Amino acid sequence: MSLKLTLHTSPDVPLEAPCLNPDTLAGMTADIVAAQKVMHGNQAASVGDFFKVAGKANGTLELEGDLSRVKYIGAGMQSGILNVTGNVGQHLGAGMSGGDIRVDGDAGDWVAPEMRGGRVTITGNAGHLVGGAPRGSAIGMLGGEIIIHGNVRNETGHAMRNGLIAVGGTSGDFTGVNMLAGTIIVLGDMGNRSGAGMQRGSIVSMNPAEMLPTFTHACVYRPEFLRLLLLHIRSAGLPVNDDHIEGAYDRWCGDVVEVNRGEILLLNGA
Repeated sequence: MSLKLTLHTSPDVPLEAPCLNPDTLAGMTADIVAAQKVMHGNQAASVGDFFKVAGKANGTLELEGDLSRVKYIGAGMQSGILNVTGNVGQHLGAGMSGGDIRVDGDAGDWVAPEMRGGRVTITGNAGHLVGGAPRGSAIGMLGGEIIIHGNVRNETGHAMRNGLIAVGGTSGDFTGVNMLAGTIIVLGDMGNRSGAGMQRGSIVSMNPAEMLPTFTHACVYRPEFLRLLLLHIRSAGLPVNDDHIEGAYDRWCGDVVEVNRGEILLLNGA
């Protein structure tokens, strides 16, 4: 039997709960889990003050309820499975290096900042800075993959250094800003100033996008790596069609204000 936590009292202010991950709770019984400490605003509290706890930790953790005010769920996660039924707050999966997080709902800002490995799947929408660097840091996502079925807001992949972010809907402004490496795929529209300050890496969109003047058109081609990635994210449930997989892409190189080795790929004829 997996460990299940059901929200019974909604927090009045943000609740910081990095203990809510399969690694921290491994082997604990329900009463020990309920006694784990969390921060309700600036006040210390316990998991049991907000959640009904049932079962025993066996590597799978189930969370249920509107957790939009609960921050740092799955932070530092290294292994196991974390399933959430409901919305989640900021910093989901912060610094995680392994395991699988799935949210059947929406997520707040900073999904998986400084992520190193594993997978995060959001079936709804997500906020600003998906896979992005925390404030005051120059390091964003370092590895792993983030799959968002809905839309995302601004600065997706900010300072990203490796890994994959795939968005089934639209993205806001500054997609891939200050990106160093990795791949971002947006199946819907992208906002303005995509790739600003990027050094390396790939940003992909299936729709036309306004390019910054610091990007230049290089060629039209069919990148083999993209075909493989599109097949992969289609298997994860994103709406990738055969035209996306078989189509040619306009390659734009930039950002010339940096090292000019990044690329933005736009589906040709979209």
